[in-house]
Amino acid sequence: MSMVLDLREMRGFEDKIKRTYPAIDFPAEETDDYAVVAEVALSLRVHKDGECYRLVGGVRTQIRLSCCRCLDLFKVVRDICVDLMYLPQTANRGEVESEISDEDLSKAFYRDDHIDLAHLVREQLQLSVPMKPLCQDDCFGLCPTCGVNRNTGQCRCNTLWRDPRLAVLETFLPDRKRE
Repeated sequence: MSMVLDLREMRGFEDKIKRTYPAIDFPAEETDDYAVVAEVALSLRVHKDGECYRLVGGVRTQIRLSCCRCLDLFKVVRDICVDLMYLPQTANRGEVESEISDEDLSKAFYRDDHIDLAHLVREQLQLSVPMKPLCQDDCFGLCPTCGVNRNTGQCRCNTLWRDPRLAVLETFLPDRKRE
C-alpha cells in the first residue's frame, strides 16, 4: 500500500482515508528518539477547499522509548489527533524571516498533487515524544555511584553529597550532629 495520498483521486470535496502500515515501513532513523514497534493505523478525513486540503483524524501506534532516568526501554501507545492544512508548495514563503504564529504550526505543504503520509506520521510521532520520557512516573533511576537500576535492585552506596566548601562549618557542630 502506498504511503502517498494522491490528491488527483479525490472526486468530491471530502474523502475518508483508513490505512494501516506495518511497523517495518517506519524504520528508526539516526535522529529519532523512538522506534515504531506496532502497526500504524491512519484514519483521516480530507476536506478540499480549492488548492487547500485539510486533514483531520488520527494516528495510532505503539512506540518504544528509552527512559531518561533508568535507561530501560519501554513501550507506549500513541493515539495522536491530527488537524493539518496542506497548501501547495508554491504557497510556501519560508525564505522570508517572520514570526511564527499558532496557525503556522498546523500548516504543511504538498508537491505535485501528492501528500507524503509517511512524513506526516513521522512528524506527528516526533512531536508526541516527551522531552524526558519516563518508564513510570516514580522511576528511581540509576545510582550515580555504582549504576544499578534502583527500580529493580538496591545498592549500599552512600549518595549523600556534602559541599566541600562548607566542610569547615561542620567543625562547629557537636559530634552527634555531624552525621
